[in-house]
Amino acid sequence: MVDTGVQGGDAIRTFPFPVDLSVLGVGMQVGPMGTGRTWHAADAPLERVHRIDFHVVMVFDEGPVHHMIDFAEYEAQAGDLLWIRPGQVHRFSTTGAYRGTVLTMQPGFLPRATVEATGLYRYDLPPLLHPDDAQLTGLRSALAQLQREYEDTTTLPLSLHTSVLRHSLTAFLLRLAHLAASSAEAARRRADTTFTLFRDAVERGFATNHSVSAYADQLGYSRRTLVRAVRAATGETPKGFIDKRVVLEAKRLLAHTDMPIGRIGAAVGFPDAANFSKFFHQHTEMTPAAFRADL
Repeated sequence: MVDTGVQGGDAIRTFPFPVDLSVLGVGMQVGPMGTGRTWHAADAPLERVHRIDFHVVMVFDEGPVHHMIDFAEYEAQAGDLLWIRPGQVHRFSTTGAYRGTVLTMQPGFLPRATVEATGLYRYDLPPLLHPDDAQLTGLRSALAQLQREYEDTTTLPLSLHTSVLRHSLTAFLLRLAHLAASSAEAARRRADTTFTLFRDAVERGFATNHSVSAYADQLGYSRRTLVRAVRAATGETPKGFIDKRVVLEAKRLLAHTDMPIGRIGAAVGFPDAANFSKFFHQHTEMTPAAFRADL
C-alpha cells in the first residue's frame, strides 16, 4: 500500500489489485456487486477519497448512483457504466446502492498490443458511459461470457484458463473502448454546437448582456454545461470569453471613432463611465484614455 498526496492532513492511499479476492489468483475479477458480497478489499475506505492501481468497470442495474472521480461528480443510472483507471482519485457514495456487475483488472494482465487497441490508458475519455440498448446488450453479453469463463476453473488447466480469460476480456474491452471513444466524439460535437450557439449569442448581445447565467438560460443549458463547452473550445471560461469580446469592441471604438469615452462605455454595456474605466483597466492594464492616447 502506497501513500501519495495529501488531503486534510491525511495521505491519499493507493490500493493495489486485490489478488487474494481473485479466483486462482489471476489478474482480474468479475462478479456481482452489492451488499454482503466481497468485491473490494476489506480495508478499502470506500467513503473516503483514495486511489487504485488497477482498472474498475462497474455496470449498474440500479440508479442513481453518485460517484466522484478525479474531483468531478458523476451520476450513473441503471444501464450506465463507470470506468475508473489506475491512479485516478475516486470516492464511493454512501447514499447510493451499488448494484450490478463489477470488473477489476490488474495492469499487465493483457498484452501491450491489446492495451493499445482498447485504450486502457486513455485518460481523456469520459469515465461515465451511457450505452444505447444495442450497445448495452452487447456489453452485457460479453461480460456474462467473461464471467462464465472466469468462474469455470475445472475444464481447463490454469495456463489455458488464463489465456481464454485474456481473449474474453479483450472482446469485452474492445466493445467498451468503442463506446468510450464514440461517447467522447459525441461529447465533442455537442460541445462544439454548444460553444457555437454561445459565441453567436455573445456576438448579438455583448453590448447589453455580460451575464453567463443569462446566456445559459437563454440557450437552455446549465451553467456547468456552458463552462465545459467554452473551456473545451477556447481554454477559457464563459465569463472570460464575454469580457474579451467586450474589451475588443471597446478598443475598436476607442481606436476608430471620436466618441467620448463615456459613450463608448455605454455602447458596450457600462452606463457608468467609472465602471467602464475600471473594467477596461483590469483587462488591459491601461485606462481607456491612455489606450486611445497611445494609439
